Amino acid sequence: MKKSVFLGTLAIAGVAAGYAAADGHSSGTLAQVQDRGSLNCGVTTGLAGFAAPDANGEWEGFDVAICRAVAAAVLGDASAVEFVPTTGQTRFTALASGEIDMLARNTTWTFSRDVDLAFEFTGVNYYDGQGFMVPRELGVSSALELDGATVCIQTGTTTELNLADYFSSNNMSYEPVPIETNAEGQQQYLAGACDVYTTDASGLAATRATFEDPDAHVVLPEIVSKEPLGPLVRHGDNEWGDIVRWTLNALITAEELGVTSANVGEIGGTTGNPEIRRLLGTEGDLGAMLGLDADWAANAFAAGGNYGEIFEGNIGESTPIGIARGLNAQWTDGGLLYSPPFR
Repeated sequence: MKKSVFLGTLAIAGVAAGYAAADGHSSGTLAQVQDRGSLNCGVTTGLAGFAAPDANGEWEGFDVAICRAVAAAVLGDASAVEFVPTTGQTRFTALASGEIDMLARNTTWTFSRDVDLAFEFTGVNYYDGQGFMVPRELGVSSALELDGATVCIQTGTTTELNLADYFSSNNMSYEPVPIETNAEGQQQYLAGACDVYTTDASGLAATRATFEDPDAHVVLPEIVSKEPLGPLVRHGDNEWGDIVRWTLNALITAEELGVTSANVGEIGGTTGNPEIRRLLGTEGDLGAMLGLDADWAANAFAAGGNYGEIFEGNIGESTPIGIARGLNAQWTDGGLLYSPPFR
């Protein structure tokens, strides 16, 4: 098992290295996206609130909004996105091979993914941790009561190792039930093929919200890992990495400074705040530094709002997902969201 994982890692890293060498010049991915007229963005195969097609087949969700913001910043058109569904097993190959320009798929930033797989995480858009969900009828109130349980676990994810570590460190055993997609995991869990479903706590909340009777299922209190989730690109194309990174930073900064989808069209010309003016392109030349138009950030905000608007509109407490900001609040509100300054 370890050997196959290691060889797979080497294969992905080799593909990534080849593309990094080919696209290492300053206009690599940016030029391809502009010439194509659309952004190829890798997303999950379907997770309510984060990335899923609606009744009309239009993709929507928290991660989808990040893709649309980047498309708006680069192309001036938030709809110019081709969404490519990926699983835990296929996402890294899709990015390394150049099938997608960026990945925005609730993916955890880890050492090996950053270094060994030759990817570049461009920031954290959601601070998460792994949890456990069980049917209420089991009468379980703690993950420490799960000795001997069958556990639905998505392959190719950090949750596999986290699960093994947690059970081993607590001298418990479990029987894994491998799944490839969240939809498969939901089906298996509801069919009783496993006692427990484990993934990121946000994913559990999103999955539970789609159940016919959400109250019949309990998310246990234990959080057993750190899962900093964020968009990523290939190593070797610094210009493209900067664009994705600073688009995310712009969404975070806009919330902090009070720039919203409603006022973005006027505040740049009326505000006395120089950072807002720089951010919106009415002062300075930040857009030119990225190879983009002066209104790149304004276009990103107009696409779906600032970070707070995106959060509240897709997964916040007023939505069926019902997630509180918690660690994902602004640093000024006791959270971890903190962007470098725009100057």
